[in-house]
Amino acid sequence: MSSGQSATLNTAQRLPVRRLGDHDLPLPGYATKAAAGLDLRAAEAHRIAPGERRLIGTGFAIALPSNCEGQIRPRSGMAAEHGVTVLNAPGTVDADYRGEVKVLLVNLGQEVVEINRGDRIAQLVVGSVSRLDLVEVEALPETTRGVGGFGSTGR
Repeated sequence: MSSGQSATLNTAQRLPVRRLGDHDLPLPGYATKAAAGLDLRAAEAHRIAPGERRLIGTGFAIALPSNCEGQIRPRSGMAAEHGVTVLNAPGTVDADYRGEVKVLLVNLGQEVVEINRGDRIAQLVVGSVSRLDLVEVEALPETTRGVGGFGSTGR
């Protein structure tokens, strides 16, 4: 390889996915080559009234690597068009969880929202996790910010 060329490395890991039940929904997938999140689809149809929350199954279970977590995040189109978002965003899927991936949606809009079977309802972003050993101390190191909380760094 010459000095002007760059190598493209395939660093993709495999994510085992188990279909739950007898259905023909597509596997969760990336909508584009550079998408960060896997699209999650509703396994069943639902109606969500204004102010209502609904736990919606995807029809799949996954086995994340032990150093990863899944973050369930809202789809921007659903939020912008209908006021529907993920209530506990981002929801966390732990690496040792093997049950159905579910999405907790809430309708913050003014109208009833129809979710059809197969509709894209959220996205799953897989990220690395660091686990630390906690050490109890008498005092923490000083910083410029100190104990300043919400809004303390300006607007």
